[in-house]
Amino acid sequence: MLSPQAATDRAADLVSRARQAGADAADAVYVANASEGIQIRLGRLEDVERSEGEQIGLRVFVGNRSASIGSSDLTPAALDELAARAVAMARAAPEDRFAGLAPEELLSHGPFADFDTFDPLDPGAEALRAAAEEAEEAARAVSGVTNSDGASASAGSSVFALVTSHGFAGGYRGSSHAISASVVAGEGASKQRDSAWRHTRHRADLPSPAEIGRLAGERAVTRLKPARVRSGPMPVVFDPRVSSSIVGHLISAMSGNAIARRSSFLLDKLGAQLFAPSILIIDNPHKPRGVRSRPFDGEGLPTSRSNLIEDGRVTGWLMDSAAARQLGALPTGHAARGSGGAPGVSVSNVHMAAGTISRDALVSDIREGILVTELIGQGVNGVTGDYSRGASGFRIVDGVIAEPVAEFTVAGNLLAMFAQMTPADDLEWHRPINVPTLRIDGMTVAGD
Repeated sequence: MLSPQAATDRAADLVSRARQAGADAADAVYVANASEGIQIRLGRLEDVERSEGEQIGLRVFVGNRSASIGSSDLTPAALDELAARAVAMARAAPEDRFAGLAPEELLSHGPFADFDTFDPLDPGAEALRAAAEEAEEAARAVSGVTNSDGASASAGSSVFALVTSHGFAGGYRGSSHAISASVVAGEGASKQRDSAWRHTRHRADLPSPAEIGRLAGERAVTRLKPARVRSGPMPVVFDPRVSSSIVGHLISAMSGNAIARRSSFLLDKLGAQLFAPSILIIDNPHKPRGVRSRPFDGEGLPTSRSNLIEDGRVTGWLMDSAAARQLGALPTGHAARGSGGAPGVSVSNVHMAAGTISRDALVSDIREGILVTELIGQGVNGVTGDYSRGASGFRIVDGVIAEPVAEFTVAGNLLAMFAQMTPADDLEWHRPINVPTLRIDGMTVAGD
């Protein structure tokens, strides 16, 4: 794996070769990852995995025609061939009047801020194994746990670099550390499975492996002997484990590409009152040690903190340069790149601001409702906003979270769900999208 500076130099070299091969404009990305993981099951070593890879991707423009190509061979001869093939592909591609590099006057320029996304500590295989063993032992020690799907611990690092032919060059590195455990509780046909995990940039920010394991075990046991629920309209409360997915649907619908294609349920909703005025959703790519923090986007534009939802209203669309040209606007610094293909759109560290009441207070006046802790399936229509997901969780009876329930569906429409949404004050900060417990009144539950 190259250093960020060496990776930037290699990408710059490829851009130069593309221009020499006949490209009018070009950009190149270098992406490298290395990781090591240990899997333990029933106290025994089940798997050891070590992976390393690096790729370089090239996008070229010949007039309004473009092509993208990638390779894991970074030798000079391979880069020459890559550049020549990319230019030949672009000349044969159809014209696209919206294609092109980001506006030159908007490019970010270094030195770039350091958001402490890289942890130089390499724990090594023995420490990873000890962490996985500790997590599984803690999970299996929970009364009622009868089997294990295993526990794992991993560590990794990455480097990303981007260079464009019109003046941008930059790179940065990151790291990742993770612990997870999954166990089974109960016997026979009444078994239930659940898990817990945590992912951070720095190893020091991880909870103890025992805490992860104990949480996995407790979650599995509390799901034993689930009941069925009656069908009908009722309040549905989404645990933080799943509430982030609802904001994820919002973000997908805010993509400028979806708006340009007129395939978003938010079409014509810019500035509309979608949520209660108190709802605030923030995207912060500059969060220290954030799992998605980055100093620039996938087109070399600066990133910045922004309010996606403010006073309950959509403030704008998330746009790369192509979408911005289609919509007659400016790109927003949300472009994302892999080692191949054109940029897409991605947010960074997103959170919904915490509410003002506790989780207990949020459910205290619910006579009959559901707390959802797991969602199943992908029943969401991004064009209409219709929402229907399989779920499991717990019944809420007279303001108290009661027995577990399973095999039911929660349904509604996302626009109506947004309008009826109330957040609790229990915001957590360890996911890419962090959302507190959410209560949504008026949803339809389909059970017995």
